[in-house]
Amino acid sequence: MFLERLAPADGALPGELLTELTALYASNREFHALSGDFPDPDDIRPEQVATALADEFVNPDVEVLLARSEGQLVGIAITLAHHPDPSDPDPWIGLLMVDAGLHGQGHGRRLAALVEDRFRETGRDAVRLAVLDNNPKALAFWTTLGYHPIDRRTDLQLGRPCTVLRKELTTPAE
Repeated sequence: MFLERLAPADGALPGELLTELTALYASNREFHALSGDFPDPDDIRPEQVATALADEFVNPDVEVLLARSEGQLVGIAITLAHHPDPSDPDPWIGLLMVDAGLHGQGHGRRLAALVEDRFRETGRDAVRLAVLDNNPKALAFWTTLGYHPIDRRTDLQLGRPCTVLRKELTTPAE
């Protein structure tokens, strides 16, 4: 698996890539039903995905990373180098999503590890993320990877109840 940073040309995503991304988002119907990010989780459209990602591209602290394996788009990660709260020193994983048809094959673990490696390489020593309280599968996934709950709050975007998790990023030799 490798990561590629998504940087749209002139703010637009190529049609073929947008088709791949829409299929990835649409495959995760269960997550989108929980999150409410799309009006109809059974009908996620390319223009909705393009709009959601366009909102990420305007923030210079955000990276949108595509995960590919054997030429296939298997996942996406959206990271935030600096949280809007200046008292929060850690970078964040805003989204990590793997094609639902590939769940249980280790792609999520590998994608998370690659994102953590990127943060380590830039000298960061921890990472945070928030899990929606109505998503116990995600909480189990992240705690299995060594993330620990540190806070409960509502998310900044839609005011949904969340658990904030944090993981210290030790070097591989530690």
